[in-house]
Amino acid sequence: MSGIAGMQGEICGDVHVLPLVVYWEDTDGGGIVYFANYLKFCERGRSDLLRGLGIDQREMLERTGLALVVRDCAIEYLKPARLDDGIAVHSRVLEVGGATVRAEQIVRRGAEELVRSQVRIACVDRGGRPRRLPDAIRDGLSGLMQPKRVGTA
Repeated sequence: MSGIAGMQGEICGDVHVLPLVVYWEDTDGGGIVYFANYLKFCERGRSDLLRGLGIDQREMLERTGLALVVRDCAIEYLKPARLDDGIAVHSRVLEVGGATVRAEQIVRRGAEELVRSQVRIACVDRGGRPRRLPDAIRDGLSGLMQPKRVGTA
């Protein structure tokens, strides 16, 4: 898929993968990633997934007055990342609704899961009121979802 300028990572099937390196600024005094920084890593992953689909959030805000904001987030910390670790944020769209998108994001070091999160993103206007997702965003994100199989567990 062709993205807009500045996209990092790549879209592989239904997952966007953003490789990162843990810098000193990401860690606490013990050299372990400070818990809130995983939220920043995940935000970067979601932003670059959108860029990979050709969606420019700044242009969307300027042109339409619409923004994508975090409505809610659940995060589970499984294992710590440390200074200089190579990690990757794996972002996958789970559900696209009228005004919201639900995604799963997993931070990995190689095959090892470090953090697992689910986030719901809402489309809002400048006043913070919910608005329907623009068709281009809904179509782009829906195209990343794996088809649901009927009758499987």
